[in-house]
Amino acid sequence: MTTTPAPATQTYHLFIRATPQQIWDALTQPEHSARTCSARSSRPPATVGYAVSVPLPDRTALWGDDTVLDADPPHRLVVSYRGLYNPDLATEPASRVTWQIEPDQDGVCLLTVVHDHSTTPNTAARVAGPGWMRVLSGLKTHLETGTALNA
Repeated sequence: MTTTPAPATQTYHLFIRATPQQIWDALTQPEHSARTCSARSSRPPATVGYAVSVPLPDRTALWGDDTVLDADPPHRLVVSYRGLYNPDLATEPASRVTWQIEPDQDGVCLLTVVHDHSTTPNTAARVAGPGWMRVLSGLKTHLETGTALNA
């Protein structure tokens, strides 16, 4: 049996009933991200070059480390991504995640997330499909209902 490798670029689109600023705050403010991004308990502020270490929920080790590569509040945030929670991912170079927030109609925004993995096949495989969809579903659930998807 052969397996198909995860695509080097993964793109996700979802509509969220929230303003661009609400989505931006959920991505960049630590008080929101613990409820929206599963294990992540903090996110980087929107300052280019800012580096942040993201601890596991129990704070015994690091989940990952990110650096803000580009920011245009509240419409675009680009960060590096390194998953330190898994030894196979921790040895790979950083990949890139782009969050694009576009107002649509009636208080809804289109959020597009692009994760580029050109040199990170293990990361691409780990976050493909359900990996990112859990994070994005958590973000949408929190913004639209005020409750966390995960306990």
